[in-house]
Amino acid sequence: MEIAADAALLVIDVQKGFDDTAFWGPRNNPGAERNITALMDAWQATGRPVVLVQHASRPGSVLAPDHPGHAFKDLVAERADRAALLVRKTVNSAFYGTPDLADWLAAQGIRQLVVAGIQTNMCVETTARMGGNLGYDVLVPLDATHTFDLSGPAGLRLSADQLAEATAVNLQGGRFARVVTTGQLLSAVAAPVPA
Repeated sequence: MEIAADAALLVIDVQKGFDDTAFWGPRNNPGAERNITALMDAWQATGRPVVLVQHASRPGSVLAPDHPGHAFKDLVAERADRAALLVRKTVNSAFYGTPDLADWLAAQGIRQLVVAGIQTNMCVETTARMGGNLGYDVLVPLDATHTFDLSGPAGLRLSADQLAEATAVNLQGGRFARVVTTGQLLSAVAAPVPA
């Protein structure tokens, strides 16, 4: 796997409100934050750009701008001053935020994206799908994401792990993105970039 010298790491919605289990319910992948931290550190150590994305929900949500849960988790807040860009959004896709992510990527000449964060099957998957549709080379380290159990129509309920598996199939099977591991990415960014 080759990771471009200017590949952007998109860190999606790693906000304190997602720690509210009473609001969200059971989650998966307790190692997600550790893996996100490792990716941010590797990206910043190698001079690759990190883009932070922050979600603002409607009032009453734990992600609403007037709620303490809107703030980034400490692992992101501690590294935020070295981020190349902060995108604020109110919908699932980071491509519908402010400032305009696609414009910024085009101005930088960036064509490869790594998408990590919360939630796997919501904002991570939506951003990755849209990135693929826009022609970017998108990689998603599934182990650097997490999500929550979710109910759907007619009483159907899927666990967070089932939803993450469905995201992996949707993204790679649908050719929107390549699903990889944090370890694969860390090995790739440590390797010399071909001239």
